[in-house]
Amino acid sequence: MDKLIATIEKGRPFFNAVARNKYLKAIRDGFISVIPIIIFSSIFMLVSAVPNVWGFYWPDDINNVLMKAYNYSMGILALACAATTAKHFCDAQNRDMPKNNQINFISVMIAAMVGFLLLSSDSISVTADGVTISGFDNGLMGSRGLLTAFIAAFVTGIVYKFFVKRNITIRLPEQVPPNISQTFKDLIPFSVSIAIFWAFDQVFRAAFGICFAQGVIQVFQPLFTAADGYVGLAIIYGAMSLFWFVGVHGPSIVEPAISAALVSNLTANFAAYQAGEQATYILTQSAQYFVVCMGGTGATLVLCLMFCFLAKSKEMRAVGRASIVPVCFAVNEPFLFGAPMVLNPVFFVPFIAAPVLNIWLLKIFVDVLGMNGFMYTLPWTTPAPIGIIMGLGLQPLAFVFLIAVLALDFAVYYPFFKVYDRQKCEEESEVLEEELAERASQKGAAMTAAFQGEVSAESVAAGTAASTVAGAAVVSSSAGATSSTPVQAGDLSSLNGKGVLVLCQGGGTSGLLANALAKAAKEHGIDLTTGAEAYGNHIDMMPDFDLVVLAPQAASYYDDLKKDADRMGIKCCSCRGKQYIDLSRDGEAALNFVLDQLAQ
Repeated sequence: MDKLIATIEKGRPFFNAVARNKYLKAIRDGFISVIPIIIFSSIFMLVSAVPNVWGFYWPDDINNVLMKAYNYSMGILALACAATTAKHFCDAQNRDMPKNNQINFISVMIAAMVGFLLLSSDSISVTADGVTISGFDNGLMGSRGLLTAFIAAFVTGIVYKFFVKRNITIRLPEQVPPNISQTFKDLIPFSVSIAIFWAFDQVFRAAFGICFAQGVIQVFQPLFTAADGYVGLAIIYGAMSLFWFVGVHGPSIVEPAISAALVSNLTANFAAYQAGEQATYILTQSAQYFVVCMGGTGATLVLCLMFCFLAKSKEMRAVGRASIVPVCFAVNEPFLFGAPMVLNPVFFVPFIAAPVLNIWLLKIFVDVLGMNGFMYTLPWTTPAPIGIIMGLGLQPLAFVFLIAVLALDFAVYYPFFKVYDRQKCEEESEVLEEELAERASQKGAAMTAAFQGEVSAESVAAGTAASTVAGAAVVSSSAGATSSTPVQAGDLSSLNGKGVLVLCQGGGTSGLLANALAKAAKEHGIDLTTGAEAYGNHIDMMPDFDLVVLAPQAASYYDDLKKDADRMGIKCCSCRGKQYIDLSRDGEAALNFVLDQLAQ
């Protein structure tokens, strides 16, 4: 097993390079930016459709009002995603551009949206009662157009970089205000981008008789169908867990390839349910949030509960109890690095197998028992049991599935949990024996010295007390506690007016350290501004902070972050896994860490 893990870890530089790929990152970050649209629209879907389970149907006029909010948000999801993906791709391009010659991301966003509309929408005109109404066909502006949105964003970004980098622009006199000059600077790349989309659209429609977005769907549909099978699901989610096991954020590599399918399948499931048909798609956003990642990557919710309540090891119980609250909300980095799960040979098999078996169980319930697949999306931090019940529309089989998947995870993890618990208990016993032997040795030496008249009775007592303190420190260490050098209030005066931004992948783990810093600063009366955000949404926030700390699961992005920080004249750093978790639990140590980083 150790040889297998070592072999996999050799590929870590390659995995990190893939995760940092600016195209994949732009897709992931652009998609994350539109998640509020998906969640907002799902609220109206829930209100509209969930009562159907009990045979209640809203009158048509009320249902139309509810669905209007859905159609006007989810219905333009791809249009919004074209803009957000273009923005994040532009940020990546600007890292390699001079400070005084940056690409205007607002212009890029607008151009990407126009380009997407040209590739995905037809103009329509309807005449009724002598009145002509014109508009856009929005059939492909929602989740079905996501792949086209990504393409439009990348083409626009590449065109803009070509012209801006070479200073191919309309130059105006220096007396012209900068905002007017910027408009003319953007005119050539904007015009060329739109001209490319317009010409391509004309050629494609003439050749195939359909718009480009429809053609993309026809090409990729077989791949989406294959991904929804047992083998496809195993490859997708097995790889996601495998990457995380070696310390690389798996979703950063896997999600960009399936993001379009995750949303479009969810939309298709809801449409099928509304039409009175079975919702059969498995590969959906909600299935990933609440079934595959029940408690976080690796489906660690049940295992964390085992650590809390079934472990005999003091260290395992301490880790479980410290991690259970964030794990319940799918923030499992404290557990992944505290247990640890990452690169722990004992948990290699269940960490990869549990997510795959979970999604297979969902497919069995859908294919064999006739349960509807996920139709609704809730925030990813929703506790998994609630997400499963609500996401599946409160159907009776959803409750059965919840019990079954919890039992499955228990069965998968329990044998490996027992092995690890036994190992940790043995380690703690050895530490305790060594500590007792050391205490006995110190006490014996002190008594002998006292008997010989070489030390006073007070020295004996002091030596015994010292050995007791040393023993307590050993026990504390074996229980997983961490120590830090106390920070004197006077040392913190330099932090007044400073700001620390913590970045992670999804914005959950970063809050742990940011909250610890804020709490410790408040206790010392220090005016320290702290912030927590997902990497990718940080560019516009960074100038307001003095230090940016990168959480361990986002460490592969450090080189890109360093470029951003150097360009803005601020400091940045990254943390190792165990170090980050220790700092998030010890505000004093976290303040000390910030002081050290700012002083460098």
